[in-house]
Amino acid sequence: MTVHTGATATDSSRPAVDTQALYQEGIIAGVLAAAVVAIWFFIVDSLAGRPFYTPSVLGTVLFGRGAGLEKVSVSLQTVAMFTWVHGLVFAALGGVVARLLAMVERNPNLGFGIVLFFVIFQSVFTMAVAFVAPAIFGVLGWTSIFVANLLAAATMAVYFRFRHPNVIVRP
Repeated sequence: MTVHTGATATDSSRPAVDTQALYQEGIIAGVLAAAVVAIWFFIVDSLAGRPFYTPSVLGTVLFGRGAGLEKVSVSLQTVAMFTWVHGLVFAALGGVVARLLAMVERNPNLGFGIVLFFVIFQSVFTMAVAFVAPAIFGVLGWTSIFVANLLAAATMAVYFRFRHPNVIVRP
């Protein structure tokens, strides 16, 4: 017995294309944000006379290479490994943001809640770093980390606003 649902091949492929485009957009936004953060820290590190110091410190923390963060020397291998992980994390974060944006497009009343979620997420992330690895704030400075996070959020917001100019966020 065959059941005919009335669906055509184009009907079933449509959501897959939309989902693919959604995540592709999120990955692009995430990679752009990761690049802006990397450029920011390159500028900060270069002005301090030690290019690539920040990714070396963060890579040392992430991969557990070495003891004191104050004595970290720049390692291009550590910089490359950290940059790869950093880009992947931001690409995944961009995918999550794109998915949430799609929810807001369908229901504008969710928008303010999602904005509030990201503000809380940023606060929790900052507190977690302060408690789990306080030496990072001591070595890199909380202001440069805070500015980097703001730049990443602004980059994603501008990109998504450009891609979705008609999105309405209601409280």
